[in-house]
Amino acid sequence: MEGSKEWHEAAGVTRLAGVADHVLVVGHPYVDVWQAVRPQRLDLDAWPVVPRGRPWKEGVLAALGWPHSTTTDVALGWRRILGRVTTYTDLEPALLARVEELIDFVTGDGADR
Repeated sequence: MEGSKEWHEAAGVTRLAGVADHVLVVGHPYVDVWQAVRPQRLDLDAWPVVPRGRPWKEGVLAALGWPHSTTTDVALGWRRILGRVTTYTDLEPALLARVEELIDFVTGDGADR
């Protein structure tokens, strides 16, 4: 999101001398990459809404009734979510589009840059 911490970092990298032709910074519309996993893979209609100001991962885990108090809980939660992903179709198209964009950038000859 424009103006975010991540946006400022990406803008700084692309302003470095000689870097712009060799670096592509893309974003995604998700609060966290977890959100790119289709919620149906976890038998959800949608990801839980986490109130602003609460850490998203911990909020999601709490809403799902999963342990969420420690970094180990969060890591185990991610492992559990990731374990439900078996193919690229388990991911949201917006993330896949960003991955394709990066692949095209890395494998292209630079003619379109």
